[in-house]
Amino acid sequence: MSQKSSPVYFTDFRTVADVSQGVKLQKLCRRAGIDKIDFAGKFAAIKMHFGELGNFAYLRPNYVKAVADLIKELGGKPFLTDCNTLYPGSRKNAVDHLYNAEVNGFNSVTTGCYIIIGDGLKGTDDITVPVPGGEYCKEAYIGRALYDADIIISLNHFKGHEMAGFGGAVKNLGMGGGSRAGKMQQHSDGKPVVDQALCRSCRKCARECGSDAITYKSGKAYIMQDICKGCGRCIGACAFDAIHPSFDTAADMLGRKMAEYTAAICAGKPSFHITLIMDVSPNCDCHGENDAPILPNIGMLASFDPVALDQACADMCLAAEPLPNSQLSDNLAKPGWKHHHDHFKDSNPNVSWRETLAHGEKIGLGTRTYELIKI
Repeated sequence: MSQKSSPVYFTDFRTVADVSQGVKLQKLCRRAGIDKIDFAGKFAAIKMHFGELGNFAYLRPNYVKAVADLIKELGGKPFLTDCNTLYPGSRKNAVDHLYNAEVNGFNSVTTGCYIIIGDGLKGTDDITVPVPGGEYCKEAYIGRALYDADIIISLNHFKGHEMAGFGGAVKNLGMGGGSRAGKMQQHSDGKPVVDQALCRSCRKCARECGSDAITYKSGKAYIMQDICKGCGRCIGACAFDAIHPSFDTAADMLGRKMAEYTAAICAGKPSFHITLIMDVSPNCDCHGENDAPILPNIGMLASFDPVALDQACADMCLAAEPLPNSQLSDNLAKPGWKHHHDHFKDSNPNVSWRETLAHGEKIGLGTRTYELIKI
């Protein structure tokens, strides 16, 4: 992709009588050119986040239905998808993940389409694909359902994030579309480790291990780091949350890998990206809670370019006034606070987000130069 500007379409949340936010979202997508995609009879993966149990900041199913209905109107076969998590929680396998989605309001009635967990029952149903222009990941391990889809639609809730700075289009696809092995590759150069205090010696992890790397010491599981391939199968196998990854990759490296994974997922097929800046919690929707929003609701944006879209969202957030009684405003009020003049770093000081977009631009995923078109 050339470095000329990409169009990013924007509408705020103001409306008039009898015009719902769902209708506004559909109009936004049409103006942004979603109907230029040939949907006829094709499978369209709507990649989104169903929210961890206990989190209330995730997107309402109503917005999802608006997008799914539009895709069906254009002749497509939409389905909702997300891949299982690397960490313990309510979405680490497909059974729990589907239950989680159902509890949080996502089902075929509320959304107008079905849910397919992208990387299967235990996060191991993935496929290895080349990364176009990849510098840090030559191959990506992505959920098979995403790979099999004919069209990729990214629908994401824009919010802060304790590692990536913010969660937007690139993180939704790059991290969210990676299988357990893919998330391991992005998050760390290390391997899973066992909390032996939680290990119950059930040996399920050893039976699932793809590297024959698990042995037992004093009756507790132990992962031999020199043999382990980092596939993460053991994490899904453990019913006691005793196995977890070692997150030792720097934040800027994590962002670059996310950009490369997004490029791998979008390669060779149409993709369209939608972001809603609302309920901007300081941390990811993967948390089992959500703190008060750090910024006001701003609006809905759409583009064919995920880098331009994330840059536009970030710029609009940086220009907004922090909300009182939030993690961001509390930090800014601390005596001697080192002001970063960056709402995301002032909310979570150790984050790095600019490198994600810079690397995405470098590898041809998109451009940070955009034209904001307000409708």
